[in-house]
Amino acid sequence: MMNEKIAILVDSGTDVPRKVIDNGPFFMVPLRIIFSDREYRDGIDISSDTIFPLIKKELPTTSLPDGELIHQVFDDIKAQGFTHVIIVTISSGLSGTYNALRVLGEHYEGLVFQSIDTKNVGIGAGILAIYAGDLVKEGKSFTEIITEVESKIPKTKIFFNVDTLEYLQKGGRIGLVSSLLGSALKLKPIISCNSDGIYYTVAKVRGLNKSIDKTLQLVKEHIGNHKRFNLAVTQADALETAEKIKQRLQELFPTAENIYFGKVSPALSVHTGPGSLGVVCQVLD
Repeated sequence: MMNEKIAILVDSGTDVPRKVIDNGPFFMVPLRIIFSDREYRDGIDISSDTIFPLIKKELPTTSLPDGELIHQVFDDIKAQGFTHVIIVTISSGLSGTYNALRVLGEHYEGLVFQSIDTKNVGIGAGILAIYAGDLVKEGKSFTEIITEVESKIPKTKIFFNVDTLEYLQKGGRIGLVSSLLGSALKLKPIISCNSDGIYYTVAKVRGLNKSIDKTLQLVKEHIGNHKRFNLAVTQADALETAEKIKQRLQELFPTAENIYFGKVSPALSVHTGPGSLGVVCQVLD
């Protein structure tokens, strides 16, 4: 254990806030956003603020991180003296990134890798990576961290709603979410990931305010009588509403250990569209 220097490697779709990444021991590989005339590295060449004017003109595709770039990140991790790497990605049921990083890690010499399939998306996956980073700083061993993080996967739940299902449909990420919701009825689905890491509808609510109320109710039910938990709020082109949600979470759950706040990555924004909001709760005890 004393010889272990552990890095956490995430993909950009985990939405781990930049200030957390910069505080280590995190490394990130970007997903790719591909338009007809050029390609962007998620969160590097394009931001959450600049993606929406572009996708109104053309809906791009998204793809796995570039293999050569992944190797460069592996080299960087090794050059900085790390010996072990815990890979934390968005759900394998939604992206091939988990398998891509796992396979490349198996064929890379000089580092010990372990991949964790969060069965989650966005900050729902990212909050598990952040927890792993906290355990590294506490001095936990490689094996202990993997065991503890994996035990938190079923205790970590994201609830998000989108302004329209159009982007999930076009991107082929609709999962088990019903696409037959009548827009005239203004029904908004609250979406989560099931135990296989696939999108499904948790509830259908009419209007944004009722959707937020229902989301907070679902968070409360998930937390139950637990004393230790983390929360997170994420948004895509919905900052004002997200800030209100964070304020309500602070009022409802004053004992939360952390309430992380951030943006949906550009690559995920391609599939959720503008106006999407997410809330994550992670039970720790």
